[in-house]
Amino acid sequence: MNPRYAPLFAAGLLVGTLAFLEIGRRVGLRQAARDGEEARPGLGAVEGAIFGLLGLLIAFTFSGAMTRFDQRRHLIVEESNAIGTAWLRLDLLPPAVQPELRELFRRYLDTRLEMYRKLPEIAAAEAERAQGVKLESEIWSRAIVAARDSDKPQAAVLVVSALNTMIDLANSETMATKLHPPAIIFVMLAILTLTSSFLAGYAMASRKSHHWIHSVSFAVIIAITVYVILDIEYPLLGFFRIDATTQTFMELRQSMTVH
Repeated sequence: MNPRYAPLFAAGLLVGTLAFLEIGRRVGLRQAARDGEEARPGLGAVEGAIFGLLGLLIAFTFSGAMTRFDQRRHLIVEESNAIGTAWLRLDLLPPAVQPELRELFRRYLDTRLEMYRKLPEIAAAEAERAQGVKLESEIWSRAIVAARDSDKPQAAVLVVSALNTMIDLANSETMATKLHPPAIIFVMLAILTLTSSFLAGYAMASRKSHHWIHSVSFAVIIAITVYVILDIEYPLLGFFRIDATTQTFMELRQSMTVH
């Protein structure tokens, strides 16, 4: 699902829930007027099963979104630590090559920070990501050449190992931002919500008076819950963001100015 459509999806679900509640209530009223209350026994089991399935789907979707949210935060912290480690190990390379490599490191970290700053403008963020990949290749190439020329092979291995970890974690973080449930999950969530709304409205027909507060409360709670799930699922684009975690990148960048 495109994260830009999350508010529209939640709003549509809100309107749809209210509509199906009213449709279900009217169908229930007509059924009761025609057949009386005799037609209602036995429906409780069906309603309970569908509402239970809706609750399970919401619970699993919310749990999965939170798991992926925490994973992304963890990967960002790990990537920051890996960049910091590789930066410190540059001291093990010949002094002549260090200034150029450190400047490349600064530019690389700048692109990572700009990528997060430019979200939710996906095209601009992807451009920064592509620039970061080019800088990764350049850093790797120059570090390999420096390692070959180094008179301390073991020290050069430590530098190359740190760079490899840094690049791997950057790729893992990139992939983590693209891992989401298939769209059919959210379609199923919408279908179950509307079906449950219809059945809830049908059950409400047994009451002589119609209290809108119950219908509105149910619709609003469901819509807010689904929106929060979508917002957590795309933490770089919505209200729930991981900006506090990317603060580690900013602190690391500030520390690089002392060299």
